[in-house]
Amino acid sequence: MKVMAQMSMVMNLDKCIGCHTCSVTCKQAWTNRSGVEYVWFNNVETRPGIGYPRGYEDQEKWQGGWVRNKRGRLSLKAGGRLSKFARIFSNPKLPEIHDYYEPWTYEYDMLLNAPAGEHTPVAKPKSLLDGRDMKIEWSANWDDNLGGSGETMHDDPILKHMSEHVASEFEQTFMFYLPRICEHCLNPSCVASCPSGAMYKRVEDGIVLVDQDACRGWRMCVTGCPYKKVYFNHKTGKAEKCTLCYPRLEVGLPTVCSETCVGRLRYLGLVLYDADQVATAAAVKDEKDLLDAQRSVFLDPHDPAVVEAARAEGIPEDWIEAAQASPIWRLINDYKVALPLHPEYRTMPMVWYIPPLSPVVDVVASSGNDGEDAPTLFAAIDKLRIPIEYLAGLFTAGDVAPVEGVLRRLAAMRSYMRGINLDEGRDEEIANAVDMTGTEIEEMYRLLAIAKYEDRYVIPSAHTEQAAQLEELACSLDYDGGPGMGGGGPFGAASGGEVPVAVENFHVLKDRQTADRPSTPGRVNLLNWDGNGAPPGLFPPTGKDEP
Repeated sequence: MKVMAQMSMVMNLDKCIGCHTCSVTCKQAWTNRSGVEYVWFNNVETRPGIGYPRGYEDQEKWQGGWVRNKRGRLSLKAGGRLSKFARIFSNPKLPEIHDYYEPWTYEYDMLLNAPAGEHTPVAKPKSLLDGRDMKIEWSANWDDNLGGSGETMHDDPILKHMSEHVASEFEQTFMFYLPRICEHCLNPSCVASCPSGAMYKRVEDGIVLVDQDACRGWRMCVTGCPYKKVYFNHKTGKAEKCTLCYPRLEVGLPTVCSETCVGRLRYLGLVLYDADQVATAAAVKDEKDLLDAQRSVFLDPHDPAVVEAARAEGIPEDWIEAAQASPIWRLINDYKVALPLHPEYRTMPMVWYIPPLSPVVDVVASSGNDGEDAPTLFAAIDKLRIPIEYLAGLFTAGDVAPVEGVLRRLAAMRSYMRGINLDEGRDEEIANAVDMTGTEIEEMYRLLAIAKYEDRYVIPSAHTEQAAQLEELACSLDYDGGPGMGGGGPFGAASGGEVPVAVENFHVLKDRQTADRPSTPGRVNLLNWDGNGAPPGLFPPTGKDEP
């Protein structure tokens, strides 16, 4: 048994309101730079829907993740080392810009500086890639709130595997939001796909990162990731991805997306797992057994034998205590209400989800019945097999039983707690119906409904003795001249220039700070000025500059 620690996340989809605050704050923190205008490390999708990039779940097209071969071993769906070497200069299994979207801005200067005329000035959309006028046809959130509609429903990769009857019923009953980040998998196919070894999984906390100094822009990692959460920076020629905000985690702070989440639906914590069992668990024959196989890899942090083994592996004492207090272990293994996203990809993802129950309650209430009465609610879950089938396609490789079990536990929690709040007493029969005790249900309620900040985020700080191991390996997400942005040779050179990215969010500095139209030549656009430098005409001339 080789004990290792993994920083993990659970999201309660019942609390997501689709406000996209997590996406915006992540964008501002990590991808508000030139070359990654189209990139969203965090995005929120409406389900059913196509997702971002379009149809990323169609692995027959994109060839992401792992497959189990005839010998019972795992191999990359996109091919192994020999096939990659044969086409190393041509990797056609990549989403194109139209699969993501062509990023744009607007010609705001026209609204402020256009000369007086008969017609109201219009801020035309401008491509952030080439600066030309463009027609907006798609974006990362184009199908927002269109779940189940005819606009996108038939292109949903999961619904394609379901009958037309199921799809038509689904259209009338169900919609929810699905926030997505990098899964920081235990068995990451992106890492295995990288020819240059630039992608790696940190030993200390399992976070998957890109060594920008080693990255040569082969883009095999983009193909290998079945969640399409690795992106190519077309300016630097490097791959980039969600870092799980590791600089924040190292000082005990949650990720930006978690910190700013309006619904407080995210939980962060450590999980201890047996690294020796990962390959075996990921290679189980039946895809529907992958959920239990991954759960079996996780180790009980309260088990004295596991604690001793963790100490032997050099895991600090406070990290062990953090694993024992982690909400992740309780949600995944104690209460069994969290499920992984697409376990059939066999990457063993470490961002798990609690499926939504609210639509089921709404359907029961709309029929004139008590939406939180336990027997009625249990019966409704059994009958509403269509949304459960869709959720199973997302979280359990199509196995309906685990999803139904989760929904029954969530329904039992609502009914049990309502009895307490209405002074009707604690009905242990409700808890026993889902193989739980009343005490366990109350503990689960406190964690899911009213958990405090320190209960949702149990993040141990990095240790100074680990500083050498945790040293940033040329992450270089701040400026072009940083490590990895230059380099010799035809494959190491950056595709961009030496202009600092920090002052180049949309166009090069000159284009951003001056008007785009000849009607106001040389004037400074204060809306776009970033505070760096002193463009001509912005400040009064100094004595030495005066003629």
